[in-house]
Amino acid sequence: MTEAPTQRHTVLLYSDDPAVRESMRQAIGVRPAADLSIEFVDASTYAECVKLIDDYEIDLLVLDGEASPGGGMGIARQLHDEVADTPPTVLVIARAADRWLAAYAKVTATLTHPLDPVTTGRTVADLLRQKASASA
Repeated sequence: MTEAPTQRHTVLLYSDDPAVRESMRQAIGVRPAADLSIEFVDASTYAECVKLIDDYEIDLLVLDGEASPGGGMGIARQLHDEVADTPPTVLVIARAADRWLAAYAKVTATLTHPLDPVTTGRTVADLLRQKASASA
């Protein structure tokens, strides 16, 4: 039996707090599924997000909704309004009740703090597979 080739993807992690970015990285993991491998790039400001999106082939954005001064919700909305072909976006929120704000921000999915590795890995894997099949 032949194994399917591993798909490599680049995921941008945004938070002003390095500890939050590290918790995102740990919850996703470098292999969220057997057929996927992840390379991470980090941003701590909106300007860094835009530069990384311009400089790299970013497959998925994972944004901290609690970041300051630029929250992930505002950044998600601004990126979707200003950047053509914005990658799928996951917003990490503190309260499930904030999902309606996430919808306004045009995010693809939400996750809540603290991140559950099983749910986070499954969400990331599903979004990356959907993006890959849409691009094919």
